Amino acid sequence: MFTAVSAQSSFFLALLFLGLGSLGSACLWKKDAAANWWGNLCAITASVFGLLSAIRVLLGGAAFSLAADSPLGALSFSFTVDKLSAFFIFVISLIALPASIYGLGYVKHYYGRYSPGVLGFFYNLFLAGLFLVVSADNALFFLTVWEIMSLASYFLVIFEHREPDNISAGTRYFIMTHAGTACIILAFLVLYRFTGSFEFDVIRENFAAVPAYAKNIVFLLTLAGFGTKAGIIPLHIWLPSAHPAAPTHVSALMSGVMIKTGIYMFIRILIDFSPGAPLWWGIAVLLIGAASSLFGVLYALTEHDIKKLLAYHSIENIGIILLGLGSALVFWAAGAESLAMLGLIAALFHTLNHAVFKALLFLGAGSVISQTRTRNMEEYGGLIRTMPYTAALFLTGSLAISALPPFNGFASEWLTFQSLFSGFGSFGRSVAGVFALSAGALAFTGGLAAACFVKAFGATFLARPRSVEAARSRESAPSMVLGMGVLALLTLVIGIFSGVVSRVLSVVVADRPGFSTVPVPVSVPAASLSLGSGFAAMSLPLVFVSLAAVSALVAFLTYLATAGRRVKIGRTWDCGTDLTPRMEITATGFSRSLISIFRGILKPSKQTTIEYRDADSRFFPQTRSVKLEIKDVYSAYFYRPVERLTMALAAQIKKIQCGNVNAYIVYLFAALIALLVWAVI
Repeated sequence: MFTAVSAQSSFFLALLFLGLGSLGSACLWKKDAAANWWGNLCAITASVFGLLSAIRVLLGGAAFSLAADSPLGALSFSFTVDKLSAFFIFVISLIALPASIYGLGYVKHYYGRYSPGVLGFFYNLFLAGLFLVVSADNALFFLTVWEIMSLASYFLVIFEHREPDNISAGTRYFIMTHAGTACIILAFLVLYRFTGSFEFDVIRENFAAVPAYAKNIVFLLTLAGFGTKAGIIPLHIWLPSAHPAAPTHVSALMSGVMIKTGIYMFIRILIDFSPGAPLWWGIAVLLIGAASSLFGVLYALTEHDIKKLLAYHSIENIGIILLGLGSALVFWAAGAESLAMLGLIAALFHTLNHAVFKALLFLGAGSVISQTRTRNMEEYGGLIRTMPYTAALFLTGSLAISALPPFNGFASEWLTFQSLFSGFGSFGRSVAGVFALSAGALAFTGGLAAACFVKAFGATFLARPRSVEAARSRESAPSMVLGMGVLALLTLVIGIFSGVVSRVLSVVVADRPGFSTVPVPVSVPAASLSLGSGFAAMSLPLVFVSLAAVSALVAFLTYLATAGRRVKIGRTWDCGTDLTPRMEITATGFSRSLISIFRGILKPSKQTTIEYRDADSRFFPQTRSVKLEIKDVYSAYFYRPVERLTMALAAQIKKIQCGNVNAYIVYLFAALIALLVWAVI
């Protein structure tokens, strides 16, 4: 049935089912179970059609377009699905499918408290916005669907609106996303000023005529506008609070997919529109990527809120993607097109990989939260006994995000390293130093990420339960386990067949203007992934087979060594004290030493409170509590000063509103004179 459906028809069917899912969920808002099933089943069907459409275009199908004009520009629409759009549609659909399956079981805990119909309405609208954002081919239409995506995600963030923290997170997200949108609008207006059109094709054809200063302005506005959505440092302030506030399967999509729309537009504007970009653009992106990756993982280490920890890791991985993209821009400016293709392949590969393993980790976290009713890792422990499937799947995601072979995170980080290593000998001392700094930041980030997920997995699933809820937990619904299982399998499959994935991504990059005649820098000889000129090679299938063989050998030898032994169970010697969860190392305790090492950056503080029975028993305290906090340096040194300055200016400007009509007439007259003078000039 599906083979007869063209790529264009599949795309429209995906949008149709998302529309039906949104409207149907709204109509069923009083019927919790029906709304849950309708909304998620429509999203599942749309995801299948989205995958079909994207795969057809990626595997040699022609791009397709559709446009319709309107006297009102904002009501016109124009979109094109080329190979780059198809890749992002593939990623969106690939994550939306297991997330929606997961949602069938997860949404049940909202029955009687919040409306699954409202959730289904905004969920499907959000997915439709994502599909249209990465296929829009007109700036006005793009801004319209960008706003749809942003508003739908805002209402999903505040879905649990009885929680004050969620409203605060939603407000912060609303402000930051619209501040970013303002920068995006200005960037498109500058492009319109010099190209005379909002059509992407026209902008691409006439971009060479844009003056250098205007191109630099567009770059800075693009970096601010789409960087806010991507969550780059220091524009990430909304992300650690907004992603945890949303329902878990929405968090997986926001963190795994939505922030990548910023990466998509970086590629569109910085590479598609502006071939031959200045060298400093790439260096700036490299430095921002290095800072985002390193600071993201450092702040993740300080967290004991499991969803906020994962949100900070999204900032880290956006930084890794920017390292690949930045290296591509630098090589492109230097005329090394083949190396530029390598950097862009690495960026796209990590875009895919991060979407898969981050969605898996968020769904695993949601599975734990649905049982324990808390996001605080200090109240977990011992869940591997009661939630063994969730534990195994979360461990798989932890191995993938820590870039351990043969899982997918290793392959894309390996390609990113090769791209950065290639820059050492290709440039002068200053630019090569930037590449060395970026490679060092990536290596440091990888080690800290592994430490962070040792903490996350150990504090959550190992040792003894540290709360009643953790002790009473049980495995999640089958649909939730299935959704996580699909993603866990993908982390392994993509990792093992990373060479094939890289070849497909090279086709996506070769479809970009200026890359069509560039030699492909990767090849797949004998199931291994090899870079051009024999610079480096690896074989993850061989790694997988070797690890499987060693594991089987160890298991066999262990069986032979222990088969004839009698097992005797006895009580552990406990020094005369009962073993309790208070003796376990906590998430905070695990990361304390690392926080101390980076105290110059993280600015930790410790507050100790001691209570005594009376003044005479000061050597025998009754209670003692220690509170550790990390200072948010971005709020303290950037956002709060800006807020104070804004409020001070507003207070001065408010004096203009004096209530005197004559004064207002003078203001209008002065404004009219100023406009006339401007027109004459």
